[in-house]
Amino acid sequence: MSFFARPHYTSDATQFIDKLKADKPTLEQEQRQGRALLWDKQIDRDFQAKAEATTVPQQPYVYQTKADQH
Repeated sequence: MSFFARPHYTSDATQFIDKLKADKPTLEQEQRQGRALLWDKQIDRDFQAKAEATTVPQQPYVYQTKADQH
C-alpha cells in the first residue's frame, strides 16, 4: 500500500453530494431537465446571422450624451 493512499477518506464536499443524491434520487434527472430548458437548444444559424447583421453599433462610451450645442 502506498504511503500517500487514503482509501477510507472522503472529503466533506463528496460526503455532502453523496448525501444530497441519496436524499433526493431524482436530482440528476432534474438537473438534466434544467439544462435542456436553457442550454441544449438547436441554433438557427440563419436567424442568428440576421440578428447580428441588424444590430446597431454601440457608441465608444455608452454613458456619454451628445454635447450641448450653445
